Amino acid sequence: MIVLYMKGGENVTEFEEIYSEYFKDVYRYVLCLSKNESIAEDITQETFFKALKNIDSFKGNCKMSVWLCQIAKNSYFSYLKKEQNNFERVEDIADVFDSDFKQILVDDESVFEIHKVLHNLEEPYKEVFTLRFFGELSFLKIAELFGKTESWARVTYHRARIKLKERLI
Repeated sequence: MIVLYMKGGENVTEFEEIYSEYFKDVYRYVLCLSKNESIAEDITQETFFKALKNIDSFKGNCKMSVWLCQIAKNSYFSYLKKEQNNFERVEDIADVFDSDFKQILVDDESVFEIHKVLHNLEEPYKEVFTLRFFGELSFLKIAELFGKTESWARVTYHRARIKLKERLI
């Protein structure tokens, strides 16, 4: 039998025992949070991967199950944040390009038109749209770059979307 050692000196076999003992508890916890079996499975797997990677940071100040559920909760919130950003980007694409979105993406000439319109968009609309849409920067970060308020960044981005939409129609 091959025994792999982790940073803290515990072996993988011991971690397998932790996995076997707490998997169902962590899975049920994430399932309660997400209400989705597939997401719960993914987050639970990610939780145990992170726990294995950081087992030496477990100090024993709390129960192992509490530590694992804390990792799971943080992983789930990170997942939600990422999904929210993805949803906002998809919503933005749909708003800008309306119902012909799929056809626009398929047609190389249309993609070129979109880039041409974006390239010819006046500043600061062009840069704000590019930073938000392609750079995935928050409105707060965009505002900091321009030395403006977060509201200014939101309004400028919204106006850029309207200008793009008008020029593409």
